[in-house]
Amino acid sequence: VVDVAVIGVPDQRWGEAVKAVVVAARGARIDEAGLIAFARDRLAGFKLPKSVDFVEALPRNPSGKILKRALREPYWAGTDRHIG
Repeated sequence: VVDVAVIGVPDQRWGEAVKAVVVAARGARIDEAGLIAFARDRLAGFKLPKSVDFVEALPRNPSGKILKRALREPYWAGTDRHIG
């Protein structure tokens, strides 16, 4: 894993669920199940991602900070909740 961001996405049961958005290292053989299993041994259950999406790059502002609002927007589009 080269980079990762964790965001909240809509969930029918809980209202919101943890999702990891991951930039994999070139040539790495990483899958969602493997990452979640790795995290399960290291994180409390409420911190554990319920799903993982793989992307080429994370959106950043000019100073290099990850734009989490930009990551969340596609998941919350069409919902009644406001992204904070």
